[in-house]
Amino acid sequence: MTVSSHAARAHSFNAAAAQYAANRPSYPSALLDAIEESAGRPLAGARVADVGAGTGISTALLHARGADVVAVEPGEGMAAQFRRALPGVPVVRGDGNRLPLADASLDFLTYAQSWHWTDPARAVPEALRVLRPGGALALWWNTDAPDVPWLAEQGRRIARYFGQDAPGPDRNVNARGVDPSGRLDPVRRVVRWSRRIPVDTHLANIGSHSIFLVQGEEATAAFLAEEREHLTRAFPDGFVEEVYDVILLLATAA
Repeated sequence: MTVSSHAARAHSFNAAAAQYAANRPSYPSALLDAIEESAGRPLAGARVADVGAGTGISTALLHARGADVVAVEPGEGMAAQFRRALPGVPVVRGDGNRLPLADASLDFLTYAQSWHWTDPARAVPEALRVLRPGGALALWWNTDAPDVPWLAEQGRRIARYFGQDAPGPDRNVNARGVDPSGRLDPVRRVVRWSRRIPVDTHLANIGSHSIFLVQGEEATAAFLAEEREHLTRAFPDGFVEEVYDVILLLATAA
């Protein structure tokens, strides 16, 4: 992917913030349990910054767990949607490559579905700068469970149609994949969960991914119409069960 196409996809969410907020999946409580277990401390009362917070899906969970959380979001459209959803939680404009945060000010720095939009050569030093000694950098992604046949088949159809996969890490992502410099030494956890939703919600969910958003309405509509036919044949009751493996990487600052 070229730098320009990567930037276009990163910015594409701003025009679809409402669609993103309404249809994207959240994360299970077991993920927050895994973060606390891996970090060796609770989120309740911790000072947390959630970077690339988008519409606030992960920030809301951190806030509900009792964290003192601030969101960092580069996009105007996403930040506006965030403020509507979480008016009591502060959100500042910025990104992981240049965090608008003080040195050694955080217990946790979190990236939900957003680390792959950073430049690790810049984002890793920034993370280590803003974390307190013993603070934790937590990165996680919802990834389609590979052993669910209908999801695997859909992934192949998307790849064939657009000639590329959706952005984000391979499900086998590891420390080297997120930090080529080797400065991080994260533990890796996988948390499986699922949600049962109408076909329409599922189609709106996949349509909110950047690979669709940058293609234009005609190409996206054509694929989604074709995909609806596949899904209504496979699921005549009109509901699908999206199955996710959340990949969590958590590193502790020295």
